[in-house]
Amino acid sequence: MSSPKPSTIRVGRRYRANRLDGPYDAIVIGSGIGGLTTAACMSKLGKKVVVFEQHYTAGGFTHSYDRNGYEWDVGVHYIGDVGADHTLTKRLFDHITDGQLKWAPMDNHFDRIFIGDRHVDLVAGPDNFKAELKKAFPGEEHAIDTYLDYLRKVAKAMPGLVIGKVLPDLAAGPLRKLVDRAAPSYLNKPTRDVLESLTSNQELIAVLTGQWGDNGLPPAESSFIIHALIARHYLYGGYYPIGGASEMARTIIPVIQQSGGEVFTYADVTDILIEKGKTVGVRMADGEEVRAPLVISNAGVFNTFDKLLPETAPHWDYYQQKLKTVERSMASNCLYIGLQDTAENLKLPKTNYWIYPGPDYEKHVSDFLASPEETDIPLTYISFPSAKDPSFAERYPGRATIEIVAPGPYDWYADWADETWGKRGEDYEVKKEAYAQRLLAKLYEKFPHLEDKVDYYELSTPLSTDHFCRYSRGEIYGLNHTPSRFEQDWLKPKTRIPGLYLTGQDVMTCGVAGAMIGGLLTTVAVSGLKGLPLAKKMFVG
Repeated sequence: MSSPKPSTIRVGRRYRANRLDGPYDAIVIGSGIGGLTTAACMSKLGKKVVVFEQHYTAGGFTHSYDRNGYEWDVGVHYIGDVGADHTLTKRLFDHITDGQLKWAPMDNHFDRIFIGDRHVDLVAGPDNFKAELKKAFPGEEHAIDTYLDYLRKVAKAMPGLVIGKVLPDLAAGPLRKLVDRAAPSYLNKPTRDVLESLTSNQELIAVLTGQWGDNGLPPAESSFIIHALIARHYLYGGYYPIGGASEMARTIIPVIQQSGGEVFTYADVTDILIEKGKTVGVRMADGEEVRAPLVISNAGVFNTFDKLLPETAPHWDYYQQKLKTVERSMASNCLYIGLQDTAENLKLPKTNYWIYPGPDYEKHVSDFLASPEETDIPLTYISFPSAKDPSFAERYPGRATIEIVAPGPYDWYADWADETWGKRGEDYEVKKEAYAQRLLAKLYEKFPHLEDKVDYYELSTPLSTDHFCRYSRGEIYGLNHTPSRFEQDWLKPKTRIPGLYLTGQDVMTCGVAGAMIGGLLTTVAVSGLKGLPLAKKMFVG
């Protein structure tokens, strides 16, 4: 394995105190897609917004990195609902990038679910999706039709939940009661419970929930809300940004700059400043205090209320209690692979591979966590970014890339948490190498012809997620999407602390689209009546 070389992809302007050009109308902490969406939407409303990102490049989990002549994304494996101009996701992307971000479709069979020795494809388009499933599971036609109807009804129920995120508390309470009465009974039940009410065929349930890695919880633990949102999001297929994941931040930043704003990297916020019970700005790692009447945190609720907010802030105790009502999401390992040939020559697919030992996801996860060295990996996700991006071959001639994601609990690596990134010692590297070999074996099982083509690989762990994205337990999806999570009425843009708002995936749901909608909701909450036309444009069209 080659030794790492420094990354070369940089998006955003490097922070220096003398480069600040205040006063600013708002400060956004973190440049994940939720923070960038909020900043760009506010810029469109004429607001001057500064975004502070502690990493060397902007984008959060949508950034890319380049090493040893290869480029990988770290979280944008595929996006749904961008193939038609009328969808909320596509309208929002076009709004915050001025239509500059372009998309390439994946294969029609965009996800391939392996259950032991069998596989079933998820196919783009509702009719094709149903036909493929009915062919694979004869006799289950009614369950499949009902399942798709359930997805539609969840989507229909969501506007009420979304609106409740931005209404004042006095109005949100009664609205929630109305929404609860009108919503289907299965809306916020555990996913497995809902599907087992439709069918007893465990393999069908396994295929329908085969994307559970997209939210980080096996179906017995996740809310049917998040399952339905993800499944419906990809119902018309998967897409990939042309030019790679970093094109997201690259095309959004000019929109933020249109009203005088900026996105700074190497810009580490250490404290939210509170004076006379109100938010007045932030303190940077260099001691600089940057003032603004609004501070919008895209750092996640644990970082915001447990690390950045001073104990003297109003309602500090309230939020400490509320943090006990939510859980951090799963952590993962990702193997980044570089190959010395093109995706076309290597016949790499534009299809994601989801590999499971069998249909009992919960048991496989439990067994693996109890005995990881002796038990099969419960979920292996393989993605082929260089095949998905039509510009990759031009940008990296004669090269191809693969990414493999699998569970990797933080506790496995906790002994090295206080060590410096890149210098954690031989034992850490040995542990990583052992898991990397297991993941490579999964790849070679499906693609044996690649075994002599691998030129470079490196494994990231939850410690990498903490180092680069400041999720201290490696929680890639922020909060667990349990039924309890969706009952938390404090997970909304406006906090109880005047001038402090939240944005990103903890506001609504995980994923690029979920975090973007969180960013839109924050803009509406911050802007009041001025934000209503934007909300109407995005949600109604």
